[in-house]
Amino acid sequence: MTHHDTLFIGGEWIAPSSNQTITVVSASTEEVIGSVPEALEADVDAAVDAARRAFDDPNGWATWSPADRAAAMERFADALERRGPQVAQHVSAQNGMPIAISSAYEAAFPAVLLRYYAGVIKERTFEEEHPHMMGGTTVVRQEPLGVVGAIVPWNFPQSLAAFKYAPALAAGCTLVIKPSPETVLDSIELAEAIRESGIPEGVVNIVPGGREVGAYLVAHPRVDKISFTGSTAAGRMIGETCGRLLRPVTLELGGKSAAIILDDADLDLAKIGQDLFGATLLNNGQTCYLGTRVLAPRSRYDEVVDTFAALAGSLKIGNALDETTQIGPMASDRQRDRVEGYIAKGKAEGARVVVGGGRPSGQDKGWFVEPTIFADVDNNHTIAQEEIFGPVLSLIPYTDDADAIRIANDSDYGLGGSIWTQDRERALGVARRVQTGTIGVNHYLPDPSSPFGGVKASGLGRELSPHAISHYQQYKSIFA
Repeated sequence: MTHHDTLFIGGEWIAPSSNQTITVVSASTEEVIGSVPEALEADVDAAVDAARRAFDDPNGWATWSPADRAAAMERFADALERRGPQVAQHVSAQNGMPIAISSAYEAAFPAVLLRYYAGVIKERTFEEEHPHMMGGTTVVRQEPLGVVGAIVPWNFPQSLAAFKYAPALAAGCTLVIKPSPETVLDSIELAEAIRESGIPEGVVNIVPGGREVGAYLVAHPRVDKISFTGSTAAGRMIGETCGRLLRPVTLELGGKSAAIILDDADLDLAKIGQDLFGATLLNNGQTCYLGTRVLAPRSRYDEVVDTFAALAGSLKIGNALDETTQIGPMASDRQRDRVEGYIAKGKAEGARVVVGGGRPSGQDKGWFVEPTIFADVDNNHTIAQEEIFGPVLSLIPYTDDADAIRIANDSDYGLGGSIWTQDRERALGVARRVQTGTIGVNHYLPDPSSPFGGVKASGLGRELSPHAISHYQQYKSIFA
């Protein structure tokens, strides 16, 4: 049981403005496993003020040399790595992510990103000089934007926080991070790693809270940029606020990606099962980029249905803290209700349940849903158009490659996707025509050195890669 009664603001653990708390419940057992203070508006004010002071300090983080910032980021990475096992335990207990996945992602990926961006800024020049076209010279500088409000979801709380703070710190910004109320215990480990790293007081502040606190942070007059990962509905509201305030914003939103099985695909699960699972069902289906619309050629449709039925039926369902668990529970009872509502809608609209469709037997506690495969799905069905965010796949038939591309693009979203084939050149040709921000061939795994983000209703801007640093900077031209 982990209980904390202070907030991490200004580099210290301080008393919150009220005695309100966020009670954390295990997704696997429904038992209370801890609590933290709930940040209110006054706490956000204090956090923003601390970040503002740290940014405006004439000798502060923004003025440090890239080499000095990089060294602090590497110490931060070391401190996070030492806390990796505790982070994985906290994340899995809270949101139901199987511990094998949280150990690989949540416990490891943030340190990878910190070291990656530390390396980028050690090699990068943030000021250059070139001839002025009208005579003389121009100095072009890339300067940090200022105070960043980073709003992080519950599905990959530590990795997605690092998507934001790693490039922001590299750029010289300061941050106020708002974790989701579903995943707050892991943020204690994050705060302790920050303290240990020697990053100055106030550079990173953490305010756990709900939507109201997030909305207050987004509109705060002393914040210079917002970076948000979450639902498209929330992203639209944040985008409206930032547009009115002329405030830069990065939005990484929902997805309804297509996994395109081409007619020459090798469907041997002994060869592709692990990669297919990672591209379609990772983290209990609670992953934004998953290919939850599986497009199958009519010539091999029954074979594809059988393949996914075998995959889903073979997965071990259980407590997220069990090392052998492949499918854990949904993050909350509300999320389970949402997923079950979509399963009911799929049945009502005429799709056929091949595997799953209910709650697993033998799981009397926890917010579990069986991995569910729907066949005979039309792309116009609700389950093919709306993001479910659970272990539910819709298998949609297509005629030829052009038809597959048409169906893949017939979506409000465009975040991820995958193509399964034995012909790499053919796959690349299809990939170039799919309207999406990212897509994999015979697997799906984001690359830290390449841009990640979506098109259409999947968001604005990009994270990861050296380009992400520029989202936390502004250009200044000095005509000398």
